[in-house]
Amino acid sequence: MRPSVEDILAFEIKKELADRYFGFRKMIEEDKLELDEKIKRQTTILEKRIGFELIRLYILLKDEDLIHSFMKLVGWEEKLFYDQYITESTTIRKRVFKGIKISGLTRRGRFNNLVFDTYERLIEHVDHYRQKLEELQTIHAVINEEIILFYKKNDIGSIMDFFRSMESTNENGSMWAKPHDSSAETFRQKMKIDPPPPIDKELASVPPLVPVSNIRKELKKLIDQAFKFHGDQLLTDIA
Repeated sequence: MRPSVEDILAFEIKKELADRYFGFRKMIEEDKLELDEKIKRQTTILEKRIGFELIRLYILLKDEDLIHSFMKLVGWEEKLFYDQYITESTTIRKRVFKGIKISGLTRRGRFNNLVFDTYERLIEHVDHYRQKLEELQTIHAVINEEIILFYKKNDIGSIMDFFRSMESTNENGSMWAKPHDSSAETFRQKMKIDPPPPIDKELASVPPLVPVSNIRKELKKLIDQAFKFHGDQLLTDIA
């Protein structure tokens, strides 16, 4: 039996609804995937850039009291990536300082510069990380708004009710099967779009650091103490 004009019209309407529904849904899913990739990149930055600079500073200061004083001085309460084993392992020490340039005429001067340079790099990495984290928060909020808008414009119940009204001629030979309440609910659950997890559950929040110019004198005192304790030996180990 050839489809009637009504059947052809119903097919076109359903196709248009489906294209709009799945097109919008695909856009949201792609945005979620892109957000996930950006989160992974920032996780790498946190671990390999910020983490490595922190580990270098822990090794340079070594003494736990000095490390605690350093954290208080720069405005951090938590010692990220800290483990006492890090400051004692010769293997880790050589690995994290491999390729790092050390400048200075005296050993004390080289040690001082090494700490200051490491802290400057840490500030740079933290500022970049915080900026990207803010961007990710914005993207996350936009995706959530997209999901809300998606459900406003694509209410499954309303769509299925509309289909039912179109299928009122089903008993007279329409080519479409009439949807049931159970199938509508199953479809609704299957097509549900979960919002992306909160950014703060995926990435650690890192506070800003105090600029070197604000703490140079106090930081120099900590460096002098660290050099007195183990500076010579450390420079020998990482040479």
